[in-house]
Amino acid sequence: MWIYQIRCCLLAVTHLYILSHLVYSQESDSSHTPLNLTCVTHRLANAVCTWTTESPDDFGYSYEFCYTTSSSIRNCSVTLEKKIPAFPVITFGFVDIEISTFNSSDDMKTPIATNKFRITEEDFAFVPPTPHIHRLTPDFISDTLELEWYDRGSDFEHDLDATWEIQILYKDPMEEVALITYKSKLNGSDTLLYWKWTSDIPFNCTTHYVRIRCFLHEDTFLGKKLWSEWSKPADIPGKDTGYTLGKVYPIDKIVLVGSNMTFCCVWKKEESNFDFNRTYKHCPPQGCQDATLSNWSKLFHMQNVPVSPSSGINIICEGKNSKGGNSLYGTVLFTGYPPDVPQNVSCETKDLKEITCKWEPGRPTNLLGSRKTSYTLFERISGRTLTHPGDKTTQCNFPVLNNQTTYNITIHATNRLGKTEASLYFNIKTRINPSPPTDLTVTDNSPTNINLSWYLPGHFMNTWLRFQVKLSNKTFSKLRTVHLDGAENSHYTISMDNLHPYTMYTFQVRCSAAEPFFWKWGNWSKELSHQTLEAPPSRNLDVWREKNTDEGTVIIYWKPLSNMDSNGEIKSYEVSWNVSGMPMKESISELLNNTKIKLGNNNYIFTVVAKNKAGPSPPSQINSAEIPVGPVPTESGVATGDGVQVTWLPDPSVTCGYKVRWCYEPGSCTAVNWETFPSNVTNPIIRSTLFQPGVRYHFSVYGCKNNGYQLLKYVDGYSKELEPAVAPVFNAVKTTSDSISIKWQHIPTEQIRGFIKGYLLHFGKGEEGNTKPKDFETGYQFINITDLKQETFKISNLQGKTGYHLSLSGYTAGGTGPATRLFVVTKENATGLIIAILIPMAVVVVLAVVTIILCYRKREWIKETFYPDIPNPENCKALDFPKDSEGNPNSKTLEMNPCTPNNIEVVETQSSCLKIEEAVIKSPVTEELPEDGFDSESESHIVVSYCPSIIEEELSNPPIDGSMASSQVVYIDIQTMYPAPDKMKEELEIDCVASAGYKPQMQLPRNTEETSSAEEDLEKAAGYRPQVNAPSWNTDCPDSPASDESNNENVSFGSPCSINSRQFLIPPKDEDSPEVINTGWSFSNFFHNKPND
Repeated sequence: MWIYQIRCCLLAVTHLYILSHLVYSQESDSSHTPLNLTCVTHRLANAVCTWTTESPDDFGYSYEFCYTTSSSIRNCSVTLEKKIPAFPVITFGFVDIEISTFNSSDDMKTPIATNKFRITEEDFAFVPPTPHIHRLTPDFISDTLELEWYDRGSDFEHDLDATWEIQILYKDPMEEVALITYKSKLNGSDTLLYWKWTSDIPFNCTTHYVRIRCFLHEDTFLGKKLWSEWSKPADIPGKDTGYTLGKVYPIDKIVLVGSNMTFCCVWKKEESNFDFNRTYKHCPPQGCQDATLSNWSKLFHMQNVPVSPSSGINIICEGKNSKGGNSLYGTVLFTGYPPDVPQNVSCETKDLKEITCKWEPGRPTNLLGSRKTSYTLFERISGRTLTHPGDKTTQCNFPVLNNQTTYNITIHATNRLGKTEASLYFNIKTRINPSPPTDLTVTDNSPTNINLSWYLPGHFMNTWLRFQVKLSNKTFSKLRTVHLDGAENSHYTISMDNLHPYTMYTFQVRCSAAEPFFWKWGNWSKELSHQTLEAPPSRNLDVWREKNTDEGTVIIYWKPLSNMDSNGEIKSYEVSWNVSGMPMKESISELLNNTKIKLGNNNYIFTVVAKNKAGPSPPSQINSAEIPVGPVPTESGVATGDGVQVTWLPDPSVTCGYKVRWCYEPGSCTAVNWETFPSNVTNPIIRSTLFQPGVRYHFSVYGCKNNGYQLLKYVDGYSKELEPAVAPVFNAVKTTSDSISIKWQHIPTEQIRGFIKGYLLHFGKGEEGNTKPKDFETGYQFINITDLKQETFKISNLQGKTGYHLSLSGYTAGGTGPATRLFVVTKENATGLIIAILIPMAVVVVLAVVTIILCYRKREWIKETFYPDIPNPENCKALDFPKDSEGNPNSKTLEMNPCTPNNIEVVETQSSCLKIEEAVIKSPVTEELPEDGFDSESESHIVVSYCPSIIEEELSNPPIDGSMASSQVVYIDIQTMYPAPDKMKEELEIDCVASAGYKPQMQLPRNTEETSSAEEDLEKAAGYRPQVNAPSWNTDCPDSPASDESNNENVSFGSPCSINSRQFLIPPKDEDSPEVINTGWSFSNFFHNKPND
């Protein structure tokens, strides 16, 4: 029993343990503890709070969300989700939140997990509501989309600044094409926002997607501010589905020159391998690229597209179809420019009924046809719009509005690439440009007065107009201006007077507004020609007469009247005169200008008139009488280029002027010409179109007096002088040795072609047959001969027997004519030849005399300079040796110095003492004595060793070795040259050894330990010392210069005065030695006598 009870107790304890453990696990399950509390507000009023747990299993659990603020009671709510959708945002203070997790089967009695949080405003996150796209409208022609969406401003109580991000994506999978930022302002109401965007890739190429999100700038909110969620994408479906027809997009695109363009080729599923190879030839220098877009589309990029031709650029895409054929798709690209601002805009009215506005298009757009620029005219004051008709002209007509005088015109220019405009503000009354007048008519009032009428279209009532009439004929043109009020019927008439009779006039009329509204003149009307009525001739005839005394006749000449003077068509001429009180009259045809009348022995006064339909001209009278005169002078006129100036002295008795008469042709005068001048003119210029340059004309000057005409003078003249046409003929009439006389003939008058001013004679030396030098060339002389009466000339100061070229030409005011050339040789001059011989001879004689005189005066200088005296060796003291106490010469041997010896050649003669004739110093190493180096007939050569002087300090230590053995004296026996007895030879050797001053065989002391006496003996024994002072020399040798027995010219070997010395052995110069005087030759000594020594 108790065992059973024990079992029951154990079971009860076990059951309680399980229950208690279960309860404990429900109260403290940490995997369901709320964590990561996040509160997000969308409208700044309520927030959505969410949390998480470690356990992913949410089934069978519920959550209690309780919050307590500092100013409110505890509020709790239960939710099955881990979020609270409506939790008020705490803007001040804090809030305590407690979240408990319950098991749904426990009826919310005991929480299995609880967590507490305290949050403030900074812990809230502000995320704007997710926007929604209201409308997406694509334009497949321009590849432009229009996006519309509401900003949801009604969700907020106050205004907020908003920033939107608009993301454009394309193809599948989606790739971002563009990310655009758009800014707006929320004002408390839902506002529809609008955004427009143009794609670089045509929409037909592939599907495009658009989505947006928002960020609100709430500055008062202290929490986090984040972007909203992206909206749901809106799409623009493309054609790259594989089921549509193949094409190239965009179709017929118009772009700006220099733009970057992207095309795409779309094909069907059964087609493949498409490329743009045919299009690459149109690529600009920057190149083109293609790229695959999707399975059924491909892109083609062009950078900086060039200007296209008028037909555009073909973009072609080519591939293969399923049947193995080619598939070809394409489009056309047009490039151009936007319209330029209309240039030079002007508006005017021609009739005050319609306004015409004109402009210039400016820069060409390169777009034609339907793509060209269109223009629209808009008047801002009235608000009226007028569209340009679209023709090639750039003008529009706009009606004049009633009661409106000022206009503000704006011209809009538009094409597919842009828009421009230009404006003009004006008053219509200052823009009046009337049309040309029409219906011109002329009415004659008299030969000098007419009425001119015309019609001016337009409505010009109450407008002050100004008209300008152009009146012209063949000789003149002038303008007349008149002011008239605008007529209601637009007809206008004016009177014009002071016209010339019987003259054809041309009339033109134009019109403008009068001041202060004048702008510019209108165009001229069409011309109207009209001839005025005839009138009697306005001028009398210019008459002249030619009297023939032999025949007893007179010819009356007259000049036809000009059209301006005739005032009509001349029908006839009439000449009248009185014979014994009986009037006589003769009518002459209008085709003649003279008549011949029989005078007999009488003189008459003739009257001449010209007649037309209107009447006769004023009469002209001329007296046939001619007043006799004495000799008449002939003078020269002055050429003016277009005429001849004729001058005469005034005559007080002349009452009716002067007449100058001339003929054009030489010889007999068949066509008389004359000019009439008043009495106060005495230097007129006679002009005529018939005058020719270089032709001489003969003028006769007549004075008109009461009783007839009197010849005053003759004048010859040229209208323009020219150079003579031919050269004068000349020849040499006399020739001498220094002159040439020439004679010439004057140039004929008809060949002069001007008044001769003189002759130019050129002459110069030359050879016959050579080309003659030109005038004024170097070496030529010329002489101007101005004496026109002179026919000969003598050329002087010439050279005899010399050829000269001569040329002679005449000259006028018009220039120098051609020249006649002549070659002349002057005669030989005998006197000059004699003089040429005598003068050189005289010069030679004079030079010889002068030379002799100079040589005589300078004979001493010449002798000393060119032939100096040879010094006498006897006067030389080079070999004066010192004497001993008894007066005998102290001969000493030559001191030998330790040095490399040289060879000395000593020449002996037959003297009782050896004489050294010649010394030749040679190097024993490099030179040997030639075999023929001496005269075998008179001399014997002795070769001795000789050492030049060395300073005496070196002698104290002579070399002990065998170097001294090289210093040897070699004698050639005198008997080898001069055979003699042996005794003579021995005596000669003894005497010479005892007395000769030169003993080269003696040796110097060899050490410095010898006594001073030995040195003195050696010094006294040395006979020849040219290196020591001159007083130590001994001259007792018969061959010495001081010996009286010496008769040898060549002595003193090595002495300073020896002429045979090869080396100048002069003792050292001391300070007391006299200076050497240079007695050589100089130019200054030539003119001075040198005194004798």
